[in-house]
Amino acid sequence: MRNAEETDGFDGEASNTSMISGASSPYQPTTEPVHARNVLGGIRCDIEYLRSPFGILKIIEVALALISFICIETIMMCSPCGGIYFFEFVSCSAFVVTGVLLLLFSLNLHTKVPHINWNLTDLVNTVISAVFFLLASIVLAAINQSGAGANVTSVKGSRKSDAEIAAVVFGFLVTGVYAVNCYLAVVRWRRGEGQGGQLTSSEYIRARTASRGEVEARPELQ
Repeated sequence: MRNAEETDGFDGEASNTSMISGASSPYQPTTEPVHARNVLGGIRCDIEYLRSPFGILKIIEVALALISFICIETIMMCSPCGGIYFFEFVSCSAFVVTGVLLLLFSLNLHTKVPHINWNLTDLVNTVISAVFFLLASIVLAAINQSGAGANVTSVKGSRKSDAEIAAVVFGFLVTGVYAVNCYLAVVRWRRGEGQGGQLTSSEYIRARTASRGEVEARPELQ
């Protein structure tokens, strides 16, 4: 009986010792799930991108494209409607595409598809949007100039002319912003960032770490 009691006592002491050593061990696994540290399953806002020149330009482009689209939508009557429809298509398309890219970059969703060259995609969208906004603004300005004389005494014509002028002004403004963004994107492309269809290694690791909410591993004790 004594041997059994001593054995039980040793087992209890060993169990307590293992519990104490396990509680004080720096190598014990964390009880917090990895996904609990993430925001919405790995989706989190990248404040650094929104504060960068590309992020600020993207926000301005989306805002100006939306304002341009609203201005052109206020025109209820049109004499030649081709230029107005063209400007409406360009402003709506630029707002949607640039808005989607802004959402992808600001939430680090583009890191989930690293095989796409996102820098090149952004550059192509910027160039196309700048060219088409410039053409649409020139066409709309020409139509407004030709129809201003005939509609000078009409109240509806005056409202139409004001809406077209506002759309043209914002169209040229957003064209300038796209041009600046295009220049910066070309400079980044010439530096070789993101060539080969993928993000650079450091940029990809940093973005993946930020999107997953991972923390740096603690150094092992010597």
